[in-house]
Amino acid sequence: MRLGLIADIHGNLVALDAVLAALTAARVDEVVCLGDVAALGPQPSEVIARLREIGCPGVLGNTDAWLLPDPPLPATPPTSTAVSELTRWCADQLSNADRRYLGELPVELTLSLATSHLYGFHASPRSLDDVIAATTPDADLAAMLGERAAPLVAGGHTHIQLLRRWGEALVLNPGSVGLPGVGPGDPRLPGNRDVHWAEFAIVDVSARGTSIVLRRLPLDLDRVLAAVESGMPHRDWWAGLWGSGSGRPRRRF
Repeated sequence: MRLGLIADIHGNLVALDAVLAALTAARVDEVVCLGDVAALGPQPSEVIARLREIGCPGVLGNTDAWLLPDPPLPATPPTSTAVSELTRWCADQLSNADRRYLGELPVELTLSLATSHLYGFHASPRSLDDVIAATTPDADLAAMLGERAAPLVAGGHTHIQLLRRWGEALVLNPGSVGLPGVGPGDPRLPGNRDVHWAEFAIVDVSARGTSIVLRRLPLDLDRVLAAVESGMPHRDWWAGLWGSGSGRPRRRF
């Protein structure tokens, strides 16, 4: 089975459509989203519509929880005025059907993959705000993941691609589709600079073994930045997360 893993779309339909086209060309059997679908980007409702259109299973992310009045798992609220106002604007763009879609997302999922299986979440099973980094001690990973380990463990949230061994498991983060230039701002995380790409992963599991490919797909930045003409507030902040502007220290949301 060939699986496309995406995460952290953040209302960026231009990036999502580019990634979905690449996954179609790669002939994946299914696409799974590891959370943070709509908030902080110019086309929140359109992104939800696209995921529903392709029947994409997924999990709840921390910024998804920001858009809900009573999320199944709480999340630390936005830390800046710009992000708070962007979140309110994104919430106002959503229909009742969009909110139902987000409200029905589970906080974790398990997928059967031929000879293996994958356990997925956003940040961790216990929290929408945990950070799993390349340097996270194994004991801390055990505390986050508990007894839910699988041969493949996948999460998002950090906007940083990751593949590491944890005991007998492989821990994977496909990176961010829609906002690779900003993240939770944890000092253990590296930063992406001069961002002009979308990130995703392809997992191929068969009787011959497992392969994992982390991809960066170059984007047409003119099209990406043109999307903010939707009326989204704080357009300069968002635009500064792309291209040469993404080299500045703006990694906190």
